[in-house]
Amino acid sequence: METVGPETGDPVSVVPAAGQRRRLALTGVRGAVAKGRDFTRQALRDWGWDGTETAEDTLLLVSELLTNASLHADGCHELVLTAGKVLRIEVCDGTTTLPRRDPAPRRGVPGGHGLHIVERLSDRWGADAHADGKAVWAEIEAARLVSGRPTGP
Repeated sequence: METVGPETGDPVSVVPAAGQRRRLALTGVRGAVAKGRDFTRQALRDWGWDGTETAEDTLLLVSELLTNASLHADGCHELVLTAGKVLRIEVCDGTTTLPRRDPAPRRGVPGGHGLHIVERLSDRWGADAHADGKAVWAEIEAARLVSGRPTGP
């Protein structure tokens, strides 16, 4: 979101109110990865978090999480985006098997790189099992989405 500062009239970036949440049902949906990217792109635009390198990284994170659910967990059930001080991306599926990062994916060989990408692009990631499956999640600090730059050391 962008508003005008009262003193200067200059645009000021605003973090969405904590807890704004958007859900996209994906059970049985063809083209879930593309639909999830489009859904995320629109949410980032609505929240004023588009147009930065970090926004592009966010779309790649969504793609990786949805692809992993499609390939390894019998498909995606839902994509959930929650905005606040962080953007939390959750992909829910129907298996309780938690993801494992391939310890040594081979260069130039397809497969085994997805969770390495998720780990590299997010500030935190993990998975939570529940009775009907699991949610694999990644978080990006809102400050990175506003500035487009990494935070911290």
